[in-house]
Amino acid sequence: MNKILLSLHVLAALVTVGPVTVAASMFPAVLRRTPGDQDARTTLRTLHRICRVYAGIGIAVPLLGLATASSLGVLGDAWLIVSILLTAAAAGVLGLLILPAQECALAETPGSDSRTRLLWEPGRLAMVTGLFNLLWAAVTVLMIVRPGSTTGV
Repeated sequence: MNKILLSLHVLAALVTVGPVTVAASMFPAVLRRTPGDQDARTTLRTLHRICRVYAGIGIAVPLLGLATASSLGVLGDAWLIVSILLTAAAAGVLGLLILPAQECALAETPGSDSRTRLLWEPGRLAMVTGLFNLLWAAVTVLMIVRPGSTTGV
């Protein structure tokens, strides 16, 4: 059962977190070329939708991870607790910074009805997206290295 849970956890991470990291990373570059470019605006909407939908589905990753950790008996291990904290931080960056900034940028691009001020410049959004990606990279390394783990999985 452990191997099945671990396989589902890894597959969920690949299928959900991967598209979010790629789409979120592409968004600032496309945002830079948006003025007057309707194709770029369409691309921005698509990238934002990928981020939003896969972020919602991505809730399966920590749920499957907790189920796996519970079945392996490692819920109290330091590497797992750090991974959980980093995952929560990544989720916070995505949900509280990246997605709202993307929505604001979409509302502000030419051809939109909104008159709101663009709160995030593309460079700042790229920086925050890079932080999100680094958090996930750190979680991935911890999941592979598992310092102090003796589970042998």
